[in-house]
This record gives sequence, structure tokens and C-alpha cells, in this order.
Amino acid sequence: MNQLERLRKYTTVVVDSGDIECITRYKPQDATTNPTLILKSVLSKKYDFIVNNAVQYAKKMGGSISQKIQNASDMVSVGFGAEILKYIPGYISTEIDARLSFNTEQCIQKSIKLIDLYRIHGVDVSRVLIKLAATWECIQAAYQLNKLGILCNLTLLFSFAQARACAEANVFLISPFVGRIYDWYKKFCLDSSYDAVTDPGVLAVKKIFKYYKKHMYQTIIMGASFRRIEQILELSGCDRITISPDLLEQLKTQNFSFARKLDATKIVTVVDQPIPLSESEFRFLHNQDAMAVEKLSEGIRQFSCDQIKLEKFLLHTL
Repeated sequence: MNQLERLRKYTTVVVDSGDIECITRYKPQDATTNPTLILKSVLSKKYDFIVNNAVQYAKKMGGSISQKIQNASDMVSVGFGAEILKYIPGYISTEIDARLSFNTEQCIQKSIKLIDLYRIHGVDVSRVLIKLAATWECIQAAYQLNKLGILCNLTLLFSFAQARACAEANVFLISPFVGRIYDWYKKFCLDSSYDAVTDPGVLAVKKIFKYYKKHMYQTIIMGASFRRIEQILELSGCDRITISPDLLEQLKTQNFSFARKLDATKIVTVVDQPIPLSESEFRFLHNQDAMAVEKLSEGIRQFSCDQIKLEKFLLHTL
């Protein structure tokens, strides 16, 4: 039994990729995409049929050039998601425009639009997770979307305050970014010789896992953004783990045994849950964590930049 097979005994394995060929190769339960991964797949030219379909849809809908770009861009993301769903049994996560991350109403409207586009593809929308950055505004959007039957994946999650607010909003799933937390501490801390046990990103997910299971929150924890397979193995037993193709290949080719690290059945539960955070409490606690503030902002900027690059590419096709 290789490490990937063993990991699947403890954890639901998800592929973090927009490359459909990769997804068919590793046969994950679920898959996740983001603007960076979508842009990479678009520029590879392997999926021009998805881009062409999106462009034709945008032209058919008409409107200003700005409206056409938005419609084409949204349909590209949904097109990749719909195609990926043909090869997996579970969920696809599709991310909205990161530039909307501080506007609750616009996040809701964009999410509804993406779900409607999935319906045009004939997709069972109960298999779609809308990805939103874990800002206060997006967490509130996810709370409202859940009431409409739209499930969300709160991404770019770095602080415990973000994780707590998501659970209190009954968010379906969160994606703590293990690798990016590790990157920050590796860069800014003098004592940065972390092994898997002392890795700050790993410890952050373990803390969230213990807190969620203790208070019986139903929000799913999906570790994300890994740099080394040791980080992944140290979180074996986490609800879900989304893994890049290169690390999946490493897991597939190694046979070293490892023990399960996280087990919800061994955590003592309590009936009462803490009083939910207010907006001011959330903002204060989140801003106490310099790493989380910096990495959340950086992530939103990066995804926004790649969204703009995708739109510029589409502009030349309209």
C-alpha cells in the first residue's frame, strides 16, 4: 500500500488542480479550482473548447464589452467545473472573483449567477461549492447562501478567528492554507527549522480540528496549500485534504507507513458552543495575527491579479 492509498483510509483526498487530465489520473473524491489554476489551464491551450464555449455564450448574451468579459470569465470557470464533475463522484469548488471579497451582496449575486450557469450545463448544483475568501463579508455571504441551498468553501483561511467565525456561520467547508502559513513563519522567524510536528501551518489546522470536534461544529475542515508530503501525513485524519498533482505523485510513489494523526472520536465533546463573534470582535482577533492579515491580503491580491489576466486574455477573443 502506497502512502496515497493509506491516506485515503483516514481522509477524503481532493485534487487541487484545473487540469482535467491530472484529475482523471488520480481519481479524487472532490476537486478544487481557483483563478490561478483556471488561468494556467486556459493558457495551456489544452481546453480551448471550454474557452470557445464561454466566448460564444458571452457573445450570445450581448451587452457592453465589460459585460461580455464578465460573462465569458464566469462561464470559463463553470465550464472547467462542469467538465471536472464528469470525472469525480463528489464536489467541485469554483471560486468567485476575489475583487468582490469585501462586498457581501455582490458575493451573493455572483455566487447565484455561477450556480445558474452550472444549471445551464445540466449539473446537479448540490455538487458545487462556491469558494469565497474568508473575510467577514464573505463569511456573511456564505451564511445567507446556505439559506438558499448554496454550499460554500471558505478559502484563504489563516487565522483562528476566521475558522471560528466560519463555524459560527454554519459554513459548509473551510480551507486552511497550511503551506502559506508555513511560508510566512519560515520567512520571518529566526528559528524556522520546523519539522512536521512543529510546523505552524500544521499546528493551525490541528487547533481548528480539535476546536470544531470539541464543540461539535459541522463545518468540514479541508487542509490546503501544502509544501511537503510530511505536512500532509501529519494531518492524516483531517476531514478532507486537497493536494497538488506533484505532491499526489510523491505520495503515490512512496510506501513508508505512517499512523493516523487526527481522530475526532478521541476528542471529548461539550454541549455548549461559545457565543458567536461579533464583527468587531472578529476584526480585532484576526488583526492580532500579523501572519493572517498579510497572507489574506496577499491571497486576495494574487487571485485578483490572475482574474484580471484571464479577462485580458478573453478580451482578445470577443
